[in-house]
Amino acid sequence: MYQWRKFEFFEEKYAGKSTIPDEITGNISCCSSGRGKIAVGCDSGEVALLDRGLKFNHGFQAHSSSVLFLQQLKQRNFLVTVGEDDRISPQLSAVCLKVFDLDKMQPEGPSTSSPDCIQILRIFTTQFPEAKITSFLVLEEAPPILLIAIGLDNGCIYCIQGDIARERIKRFRLQVENDSDKSQSSITGLGFRVDGQALQLFAVTPTSVSLFNLQTQPASRQTLDQIGCDFNSVAMSDRMELIIGRSEAVYFYEVDGRGPCWAFEGEKKFLGWFRGYLLCVIADQRNGRNTFNIYDLKNRLIAHSIVVKEVSYLLCEWGNIILIMSDKTALCIGEKDMESKLDMLFKKNLYTVAINLVQSQQADAAATAEVLRKYGDHLYGKQDYDEAMAQYIHTIGHLEPSYVIQKFLDAQRIYNLTNYLEKLHENGLASKDHTTLLLNCYTKLKDVEKLNVFIKSEEGVGEHKFDVETAIRVCRAANYHEHAMYVAKKAGRHEWYLKILLEDLGSYEEALQYISRLEQSQAGVTVKEYGKILIEHKPVETIEILMKLCTDESEKAKRGSSNGTFMSMLPSPVDFLNIFIHHPQSLMDFLEKYTNKVKDSPAQVEIHNTLLELYLSSDLNFPSISQLSIAESDNFRAEKPSGAAVMSRARSNGKFVAERKDLNKEKARQERFQKGLHLLKSAWPSDQEHPLYDVDLCIILCEMNTFKEGLLYLYEKMKLYKEVIACYMQARDHEGLISCCKRLGDSRKGGDPSLWADLLKYFGELGEECSNEVKEVLTYIERDDILPPIIVLQTLSKNPCLTLSVVKDYIARKLEQESKLIEEDRQAIDKYQVSATKDPIEETLSMRKEILDLRTNARIFQLSKCTACTFTLDLPAVHFMCMHSFHQRCLGDNEKECPECAPEYQSVLEMKRNLEQNSKNQDQFFKQVRSSKDGFSVIAEYFGKGIISKTTNGPTGTLRSSNTSSNSGF
Repeated sequence: MYQWRKFEFFEEKYAGKSTIPDEITGNISCCSSGRGKIAVGCDSGEVALLDRGLKFNHGFQAHSSSVLFLQQLKQRNFLVTVGEDDRISPQLSAVCLKVFDLDKMQPEGPSTSSPDCIQILRIFTTQFPEAKITSFLVLEEAPPILLIAIGLDNGCIYCIQGDIARERIKRFRLQVENDSDKSQSSITGLGFRVDGQALQLFAVTPTSVSLFNLQTQPASRQTLDQIGCDFNSVAMSDRMELIIGRSEAVYFYEVDGRGPCWAFEGEKKFLGWFRGYLLCVIADQRNGRNTFNIYDLKNRLIAHSIVVKEVSYLLCEWGNIILIMSDKTALCIGEKDMESKLDMLFKKNLYTVAINLVQSQQADAAATAEVLRKYGDHLYGKQDYDEAMAQYIHTIGHLEPSYVIQKFLDAQRIYNLTNYLEKLHENGLASKDHTTLLLNCYTKLKDVEKLNVFIKSEEGVGEHKFDVETAIRVCRAANYHEHAMYVAKKAGRHEWYLKILLEDLGSYEEALQYISRLEQSQAGVTVKEYGKILIEHKPVETIEILMKLCTDESEKAKRGSSNGTFMSMLPSPVDFLNIFIHHPQSLMDFLEKYTNKVKDSPAQVEIHNTLLELYLSSDLNFPSISQLSIAESDNFRAEKPSGAAVMSRARSNGKFVAERKDLNKEKARQERFQKGLHLLKSAWPSDQEHPLYDVDLCIILCEMNTFKEGLLYLYEKMKLYKEVIACYMQARDHEGLISCCKRLGDSRKGGDPSLWADLLKYFGELGEECSNEVKEVLTYIERDDILPPIIVLQTLSKNPCLTLSVVKDYIARKLEQESKLIEEDRQAIDKYQVSATKDPIEETLSMRKEILDLRTNARIFQLSKCTACTFTLDLPAVHFMCMHSFHQRCLGDNEKECPECAPEYQSVLEMKRNLEQNSKNQDQFFKQVRSSKDGFSVIAEYFGKGIISKTTNGPTGTLRSSNTSSNSGF
């Protein structure tokens, strides 16, 4: 033990000049600490309470004679004392137990007060005979229950348990020794051990150590050792261990027997326990001095040592150790702060001791890390790099990693740096830069085994302790592609996995297989990103994956949704158009397969537009053509002729290859045009008003690429007949032009007859021989009476290449037709003249005279019978101006108009009303004018029926008003 180092981790407080206050006049017989005060009992029966610094607080008379033992409780502010009082009777013992409530003070005089004594108990009774009390201990169970153990010199322990204040108690006795020699059987120390529900009591005599289990009834006893100790040499550690001190050593006891012992030589006057430190007052028999030592058993050092006087009591309160001497002086010793202790150790380079110290005293992690850092710096300065790194590793989580890393960047210390970086990753504290540095260390060391452990040892998906992207990038840069792919696949970084396969390894087949195993959404994203490379090298397989993505039947069956809803969930081919930017042939193949399989895609219009653009484009780079030309060139080079023959053959072969290439190109172009025309027709069904493509775009494409068939079809579907014949005119296709007009200009089939007029104008301005065509056109113009003969002659006269013979027959027929019409008109005139021999003027004057007579003269009604029933007319009767008479009963409610004349009159009114209504329907009027061969006849008919109102003022207006009034009068 003398090899233990001594340190001054404690210091004396109050300059070492503390004394017991003068207010305490008697001899101190017992002491107790707790709840911020020290209680001192005197042989005069007085108890004094001392504050911090041993300042007197107040005192009171607890017993009349002397205070033998006392103890302050910690859960409640109670003080339990054992002392001698005056004998009430010879049979009763003078020793009693008192419980004081220090929170309740009772006045005893004008200036003094004492705490309330809430209970007094006699310790010794007839059942518990009196003996000398040698030890005393109180355990606070669940309040208000107390357990008091009183050790006697005869080896017995009297126990009092219960609510002492209310005297609800039970007493029982424990027997330790039955030795007749009381010096060997006295109870020298007691200690309670509470472990959960287990309650045990250590009892020490000079010759034994016993353990009582108080849970059993009666309490069972177990002898732990056959050696004991004297008074004041018993203590309890904070781990509920019993400590006894003998001259040869200090012993620790657990419930199962003796534990460790520490060979501290010398008589142990006092033992104590303070914050993990063992306190010993040891008497040196050689020089008669007493030494107070504070032992740190974990770190095996003496934290403080001082020579002291004769010690009477050893207490711990206010975070200090208090020694009360026999001469009433006191020594207060307090622990230095951790920083002071560490500085002391650092100055002596005792870093190991400092580390053990902070760990044993449960200092915070930051303080521990700081000690480890200083120790590591010390070792680093001594060039002990391995040990220094071992200390730095313990600082992970508290010390900035860059502090350590910059010390070990030298190539000679790369092993230590690798170790540190590995620990950083194990603790999950590594950044992207740390991952990069560690992987670079592995690659420089070419340590594939460690790289495998770092990359592949972690179990589970996504549980990486490093930055995945950084690891992939570094492994890829160092050509560790397998490791990079492993990390990418495990972390679900499909884009990185494919990037390595495609850009670094060129494994296109494996990349396609990997994509096919991905989920639909992930596969779609990866194809969008890497589709260009895949299309370039594996177009057929890539198109198969795209077809699976865009038309996944298994997914459709799994979801069980309708076709339209399901298609809207799948990716659209339009989303992948950008990957075909340099491969239009592959794009065309993909879209053709898609449209053949899917008929109701939400993106039909966009897909058809793209397909039509491909079909109608003039140039496509077909792989087959380029490979053919290369193969033929290789064959020519393989022959290797020489001289002039080589030059001539090369020219002829080059010309042949070019011609062959142009021929194949034109053939492919015509095939695409036919596909385009088929798509134009199939995507515009006859039952739909609008096609499944952009018509304007298609017209532009057809015009740009001179695709006449498609342009004609679109114009015809859009009923732009004039544009149709304009195409034929531009191409000078006279035969097609006439056949087109036959199809589109037939008014009987809803065609536009004006096309023949345009066609005649075209031939009239053609400036070349076209007699046969003009004759055919005149046939249809004559049949449908489209143009007057004078317009026909004026139009054809502009073509100098046409002779009169072209129109001779046409003019003859038209003249004959006109002659017939003239003759018919003459016959009609003659007919009207014969029928008009009666003078209409006389008829009009007669009618006006009749109207005037009706207005001015009386009318005599002479009918004697009712017009309706033909019976004799009697009153009441109704006579009408039309000379019809009726019984009133025959008319019923209708007395305002004649039933005989009413139908004729109503028909006239209805006709007039219809004519007035028709005069307001202008659309119908203009429609009849446009559709009629003779529009003037339609206008004349409207005037004749009076539908077109007269708008002139003057006499005409007067005439209209007079006619209206006469009609209404009639």
